[in-house]
Amino acid sequence: MKLLRTLSGPRNLLIRTIGRRNFAATPEEYAKRNYANNEAEYSTVISSLTAQRRHYLLRDVYDDMMLDGVKPERDTFHSLLIGTMKGARLQDAFFFRDEMKAMGLVPDVALYNFMISTCGKCKNSEQAVRLLEEMKRFEVKPTGQTYICLLNACAAAGRVDRVYAIVRDMTAAGLGLNKFCYAGLIAAHKNKEPVTDDVASKILELVEQSKGWSAVEAPSDIPVRSMMGMSEEELYNIPTAEFVFRRGGFLNREFTVYHVAFHACADLKNVEAIDTLLEMLSKDGKTPDVFILMETMRCYLHSGDLQRGRKLFEDYMSSEKPPMIELYVTLVEGAMVGYTPDGMQLAQETLVNMNSRNFFLSPKMGSDLLLVAAGEKTGGYTTANLIWDMMQARKIVPTFPAVQAYYDGLKVREIPADDPRLQLVSRTYNNLRKRFGGGGGGGVGRP
Repeated sequence: MKLLRTLSGPRNLLIRTIGRRNFAATPEEYAKRNYANNEAEYSTVISSLTAQRRHYLLRDVYDDMMLDGVKPERDTFHSLLIGTMKGARLQDAFFFRDEMKAMGLVPDVALYNFMISTCGKCKNSEQAVRLLEEMKRFEVKPTGQTYICLLNACAAAGRVDRVYAIVRDMTAAGLGLNKFCYAGLIAAHKNKEPVTDDVASKILELVEQSKGWSAVEAPSDIPVRSMMGMSEEELYNIPTAEFVFRRGGFLNREFTVYHVAFHACADLKNVEAIDTLLEMLSKDGKTPDVFILMETMRCYLHSGDLQRGRKLFEDYMSSEKPPMIELYVTLVEGAMVGYTPDGMQLAQETLVNMNSRNFFLSPKMGSDLLLVAAGEKTGGYTTANLIWDMMQARKIVPTFPAVQAYYDGLKVREIPADDPRLQLVSRTYNNLRKRFGGGGGGGVGRP
């Protein structure tokens, strides 16, 4: 089967044993070979691959459905579109939209919202606008969620003019602005190029304005069953999307506008704006959550203030609040900015401390840190080696870009060709290069 061949590799013993799919096989043999037999089982596979971030395999699953003669229903297409949205695979999204049409299923508002959101992840505001026009041609009525998806898609591309035009259309239609609209306005100003001198003041102004929005959230326009456990933060591409379901006081969802503002100012490395936001939050009688703390640390560290970033981290860890691995990772990543001796030493100490407290890097965290550490041009490469060893200890293979950067960094150093580390990294690099064809670490498959 196509998916099994992709998962297992061309020389895998399993594939050599079962061979290619043979439609003349007995029902018993066929049942043993197939990983799904009906729409419900295929839906489970789709949800599993999406949860595993293996979005690049969704087209293969769909192809297998067609080979099996299993007709996808509307909910299945919704699942496929959610998967492509999470993986920012715009070409696949349009493929599934076209397949849905070919089967006589008229795309509904939920599907268009997912596609517009995917455009936002890919920073393709032109396509997002065309999708809205297509909706109108096919008499699919846009909802409040559609306009917020479009607003945030244009914001991701820095199209301030279009964002304000959408705001005018919404207010003209009697739709009030909620926190996600203000989040989009902030993101639009931050993403606009070239960056203007007044962007920080605009962000602070929007945070202040947002306090007047109605506390009554607009009802969800997409049925719960179609959201498949996806949050509105993810639908609108809000920076907190991956943390929504974290516990331990990591995220106060009432702070959405503040979250986007802190994230934007951290990206801009504007310490003054960050400090002003902290004062505004304090005047509102609010205590920063972990996400705000993380973004504040990131701003200090990326601005070169190691001491202030480290103190923020240590103050939190010495409190009675639950420790969070994201704070360790933020400190390590920020400490490596500029690859200064003090910063690299801090990164190493933090990694060792994190490991001693039984906090372990996830594949994504480890790969992201390795990619940064591999950029060190001088020195002993100690931090990159440490991150690699920590991942190897847990049998985690980094993403292809991270391995490639690490391998390139090792090659330019005076390391004997028979060095065990270099040989292992070389094998891993060659295996991933064959598997991914030199593509990105997100996976193999269609661009």
